[in-house]
Amino acid sequence: MPKENQHQEQPQQLSLNDQMQRRHEERRHLAESGVNPYPCAFDVTACSTDIITSFQDEQREQVSIAGRIMTIRKMGKASFFHIQDSKGRIQVYMKKDDVGETTYSTFKLLDIGDIVGVKGFTFRTKTGEISVHAETFELLSKSLRPIPVAKEKDIDGQKVIYDAFSDKELRYRQRYVDLIVNPEVRETFIKRSAIVTFMRQFFTGKGWLEVETPILQPIYGGAAARPFTTHHNALDMQLYLRIANELYLKRLIVGGFDGVFEFAKDFRNEGIDRFHNPEFTQVELYVAYKDYNWMMELVEELLYRTALSVNGTHTTSFLGNDISLEPPFRRLTIVDAIKEYCNVDVSDKSENELRSAAKDLGLELDPKIGSGKIIDEIFGEFVEPKLIQPTFITDYPTEMSPLAKEHRSKPGFVERFELIAGGKELCNSFSELNDPVIQRERLESQAKLRLRGDEEAMVVDEDFLRALEYGMPPCAGLGIGIDRVVMLITGQESIRDVIFFPHLKPE
Repeated sequence: MPKENQHQEQPQQLSLNDQMQRRHEERRHLAESGVNPYPCAFDVTACSTDIITSFQDEQREQVSIAGRIMTIRKMGKASFFHIQDSKGRIQVYMKKDDVGETTYSTFKLLDIGDIVGVKGFTFRTKTGEISVHAETFELLSKSLRPIPVAKEKDIDGQKVIYDAFSDKELRYRQRYVDLIVNPEVRETFIKRSAIVTFMRQFFTGKGWLEVETPILQPIYGGAAARPFTTHHNALDMQLYLRIANELYLKRLIVGGFDGVFEFAKDFRNEGIDRFHNPEFTQVELYVAYKDYNWMMELVEELLYRTALSVNGTHTTSFLGNDISLEPPFRRLTIVDAIKEYCNVDVSDKSENELRSAAKDLGLELDPKIGSGKIIDEIFGEFVEPKLIQPTFITDYPTEMSPLAKEHRSKPGFVERFELIAGGKELCNSFSELNDPVIQRERLESQAKLRLRGDEEAMVVDEDFLRALEYGMPPCAGLGIGIDRVVMLITGQESIRDVIFFPHLKPE
């Protein structure tokens, strides 16, 4: 390994507390010698990757860069170190004769993890590495806690990595360290931002309005889920964190907007697993005068173009499967899906018959749930995990979808679809129910299920019903789970890998 690519390893004989104590002593010594370990600002004119990609051997470009020291090799009168900025890494070469004895003495008190600023010119070392020759140097932030630097060793021609920061739970708890030492994690979140940006531009490009609706709600609704509750002291009233923003967005369609959407943080008081986090992000869209058939085509276009924009291809690798987002997606009714995968016809069965069918399949059910939930449990357990390629599951029983319009040709069913890909739901859509009389009947039926003990059944929202009584045009609605779409497009296996700070048990 070239000398300038070696780094000074943290002394293994020192405990974490010893290393921190040494860094505190260095900080104190710096301050006593007149060096501010935490100055206010530094003028940055270039980043690592731009310097490397634009480098020309015949030119010496003056640059001012800043970043965190990730490798360091201190020598007598000259030293090499690598700094990492938001884009990547670059090597810096420093000579005592260039920066002065006082500055070089300051450098001698620095460690891996410290943040520094460097001004100088670009050049290529004898070993061919594009680097910055420091002319001035400044400490910008002294790191008091050592970062976990992975060590590499070549064994029989194979690169072996030791002491990598790889413990999943520790990475989630200390995402800031995860981002420092695992650059690939940054790429996932950069892609997440690109996905949201593309979707936002896609919707606004269609002429639809981005809006904001309440997070604190006096009555929660729009989904089958348990809410988080809180209390407003001044009004002395109980409020709920929203589980969905559907009912407020449909109020805006009543008010005369033709298309509205919202990227929303929603909150559901439910379990945590690879696909669920209590706080999650979804985008909901409502477009007047459209139905769920039109919305299926829109979703195909949206996901196909999003994948192309972010990955440059419509295919992605997820949980060991190559998945194509190229339209058209397969379409299958929920009844036909259960028939295909379970050999059970649920279309005309009573609640007791459905319970018996579920028992025959080996499924244990909560006695408080009704027919719709039973069908949902059968589908979720035996069908959904097997749908790897994008599949629209359509035409749900009415009880499963109290906010969806009755199917125009299938009594007892509604015009609804869910898109399943990679074995999990990505989005949900209805031809929205706009008959206030039927909507009241549906919500009152949900209230009866709540009395039976179904805590996820919907509640009656009188203000929403009043809005419908003023008249809502035919409307198509859509909710897309942003976290799950990001998982699919970036190939991440857990929702915790696409949320910066996922919820965890207390340490």
